[in-house]
Amino acid sequence: MKKLIVLAAAATALMTSACVTVIDGDSDWSWHGEGAQAFDGARDECRQRGDEHSTAFVTCMADKGWVRS
Repeated sequence: MKKLIVLAAAATALMTSACVTVIDGDSDWSWHGEGAQAFDGARDECRQRGDEHSTAFVTCMADKGWVRS
């Protein structure tokens, strides 16, 4: 029984790790992250490098696993 629980936990972890998160999906510019750092934390840290339309901000977000499309 213990092996079954461990197997179920491992399967759940694998299934959720492949999920893609989309932020602001209704706008023309959506952020997509796969295995990315938490969005709010990444955004707050990157705002210190520049406004949300600057190259520095977009590069910082990409370093944290978020891309805009």
